[in-house]
Amino acid sequence: MTAVDQSFRLGGDVIYRCQAFQQFIWQSHGFGTRRANPAASVTLRQIHSDIVRDAHGLKDREQEGDALLTNETGLSIGVRTADCVPILLLDSKERAVAAVHAGWRGSASEIVRCAIHKMFTSFGSEPANIWAAIGPSIRECCYEVGPEVMARFGREGRGNLDLAGTNACQMQASGVPAHQIFDSCLCTACQLETFHSYRREPQDSERLISAIVRIS
Repeated sequence: MTAVDQSFRLGGDVIYRCQAFQQFIWQSHGFGTRRANPAASVTLRQIHSDIVRDAHGLKDREQEGDALLTNETGLSIGVRTADCVPILLLDSKERAVAAVHAGWRGSASEIVRCAIHKMFTSFGSEPANIWAAIGPSIRECCYEVGPEVMARFGREGRGNLDLAGTNACQMQASGVPAHQIFDSCLCTACQLETFHSYRREPQDSERLISAIVRIS
């Protein structure tokens, strides 16, 4: 089980933040809404993959991939979502950060596990020191998929898929402590007035930005 954090708060700037992250004053982060998004200096051309990129030297949307990481001060990294799962990671010891975009394809390819592994190989980030925040995404209540998708997760027939829970389990399997994984429990499809949802409004091309930056 994840530590379901009831202290995700909507700030005066209309951006959600995980209160558990606020103890780490060397970082700033946020999960966007229809009304406002946090700034992200570098994002990727997202392709629903397991590709993780170091943001060092990258220009915005210069590379393809679905997770960014950095330990550079002042470099804000982010992902764009409209139902897929945004995950922000921080290493409380090495001060490395990551932003992950996990749709069903990325989740099936364990993109968040790949990001955690690359944080270790690039910056020496031990999974035990990683904290994770799962932002607004489509939830099991609204995410019915066909048998071809369910098969990728070892299940048969049509059904409702819990992408946020799947990613939380993958993080725990990678060694991230359950009490350091926080889920906003916010559903983009249920809360259409607050979030963009591709499933509810496929004609809406707007995206939510989730971003994190090391500030010291």
